[in-house]
Amino acid sequence: MKMCVILGTRPEVIKMSPVVRACEGSGADYFMIYTGQHYSYNMDRVFFEQPGLPDARYNLDVGSGRHGEQSRMVAGIT
Repeated sequence: MKMCVILGTRPEVIKMSPVVRACEGSGADYFMIYTGQHYSYNMDRVFFEQPGLPDARYNLDVGSGRHGEQSRMVAGIT
């Protein structure tokens, strides 16, 4: 079974870090999707680098646009 871990906000990255590390340690077949909603290093990459998480396979690069723009972007990938 393949698992997908979806990360969007800083709290989600922090909360899911143990799950990602467990997947890495057990050799589980998984991949990560990151919404990419933050536009600065301090609000983005640092949350992957500090806990030593691998890069997400997919970065949706949603950015910090207006709610309507983000909704259209997400609707376009479903």
